[in-house]
Amino acid sequence: MLTLVESLFKYFCRLNIVNRGRNTLLLCVSAIMATDKSNDLIVTFKFFKLIFMHFQNFDDLRVFNVVARHGSFASATKDLNLTKGAISYRIRMLEETLGFLVFRRVPRGVVLTTEGQNLLDATEQSFLEMERRINALRSEESGTVTVGLSTYLASRWLSPRLMDFIQSHTDIRLRIQPMLDLLDLDGEGIDLAIRWGDGLWDDMIVEQLFSCPAFPTGTPEVLSTVQAIGLERAFASLSLLHDRESSHAWADWYRAAGIEYPEQSNVLTIPDPNVRVQAVADGQGIALNDDLMIQELVDGRLVRLSDIRLENYGYFLAYRPEAMSNRSVANFAKWLLNQN
Repeated sequence: MLTLVESLFKYFCRLNIVNRGRNTLLLCVSAIMATDKSNDLIVTFKFFKLIFMHFQNFDDLRVFNVVARHGSFASATKDLNLTKGAISYRIRMLEETLGFLVFRRVPRGVVLTTEGQNLLDATEQSFLEMERRINALRSEESGTVTVGLSTYLASRWLSPRLMDFIQSHTDIRLRIQPMLDLLDLDGEGIDLAIRWGDGLWDDMIVEQLFSCPAFPTGTPEVLSTVQAIGLERAFASLSLLHDRESSHAWADWYRAAGIEYPEQSNVLTIPDPNVRVQAVADGQGIALNDDLMIQELVDGRLVRLSDIRLENYGYFLAYRPEAMSNRSVANFAKWLLNQN
C-alpha cells in the first residue's frame, strides 16, 4: 500500500497538484485510502488521472463545500481564512469551470441550486472522510490527542483535572483546541469535542460527561425587576443571550417554565461562554448558565432568576466513530468519562 501511495504522490507532484494546496492533495490521498483492493486502487488511480487532466482546482470545491455548510460567503470567511471577495471570486471560477451555477444569491446569503445540491451530495462525504482519515493518521503517528472545547469549560472544569491524566499517560500528548461550534470537529483536526447542550446532535457519537442543568441568570437589578413585575413580563423586556444562532435552549427553558416562547427581535448571540457571562454581568441581557459559574453567583455579580432548570442539559463528549480506532484517543475518552 505504501509503495503505491508513494508512486501516486510522485505522480501528483509531476502534475504540480501539491502546489495547488493541501486540500487537493488530501482529496487524492483520501480516495487512495478509501479502498483496500488493489484492483480498486488501479481504478482510483486512473480515475484521478483523468480528473486532474480536465479539472485541476479542487481547492475551489473545498471552498464550495464550506460555503454550502454555512449558507453565506461572510460566515465562511473564518473557516477558509479568506476574504468575502476572495470566496466570491473562487466560487465564480468554479461555476465557470463547471459550466453551471452552484449557488443562487439571496439577500441574507446563498442557497444551493439543484446542480449545486447534486455537487454537494457528491463531494461532501469525500471531504469529510478525507479530513478524518488524515487527522487520524496524524494523531496516531504523533501520539497527540486534540480536544476541542470552550475556554470556559477548559479553565473551570478540565484544567484542574488534567495533571492526573498527564502523569499517568506520559506517552500521550494533549492539545487543547478552543472550539465553539461542532462544525470545527472536522476542519480543525479535533479528535474529541466537549460541548454543552442537550446532546441531540446528528452525525456523531455523543456520550454524556456530566449533567449540568441550565438556569436563567442576570444581575441583581434584573432580579429586582422580576420580583416587581413578574418573570414573564420582565423577560419579555430583556435581551436573551444565545450560545449560537441555531440554539433552542431558551425555547426549551420557556417550555419547561410553561411560558410561551416570544419570537422577539432582541436576541444577542454570543458563542463564547466567558464573554456571555461577562455580558450578563455588564447588563446586556440574561443568559442560561450552569453551576460552573459558581464563583459569580457566590460573589453576587450574577444571580439565579428562576428555580426552573433544564434538567437534561449538561456537557457531552462528541466524536466521529472512527476516532476510537486510535488508542490514544480511546484512552483519553475513557479517562474523561470516568471523571464524574
